[in-house]
Amino acid sequence: MATLRISLRAGERIFVNGAVLKVDRKTTLEFLNDVTFLLESHVMQAEQAKTPMRQLYFIVQMMLMDPNSVEAAAGLFAKAHPAMLKTYSNRDIIDGLLEVEELIGRGRSFEALKRVRSMIPLEDNVLGETPVDAGTTVAKFEPPMRLAAGA
Repeated sequence: MATLRISLRAGERIFVNGAVLKVDRKTTLEFLNDVTFLLESHVMQAEQAKTPMRQLYFIVQMMLMDPNSVEAAAGLFAKAHPAMLKTYSNRDIIDGLLEVEELIGRGRSFEALKRVRSMIPLEDNVLGETPVDAGTTVAKFEPPMRLAAGA
């Protein structure tokens, strides 16, 4: 069986299968079974969701972080996604949005989150905005991890 070890610094939080864990000292977690998690540095704050793509990211993030609100977040996704498809003419963004829809439909929210994140710089370019500063949490995003037992 494959295991995954995550080292956390004192005060750092991790979101695991809908639970929020905060450690009081440097520690290492070892995942021995199926798990979906986001490190605190992967999480976009609500005030950062200022563009349509960032809002979509935030919606998909909520699907991962709070299993109790998946239905509500899916409803928001169902409203936001078609509107975004009508808004953008950039082929890479449209293709990415179609891929995100397919991933969400298959229950692959963590992969959808990664795909949305990859489109944020494209949206910034289309909107003529400068990309997010390198020091913000969103710029440091790495995809949430899923570890399957026996993988």
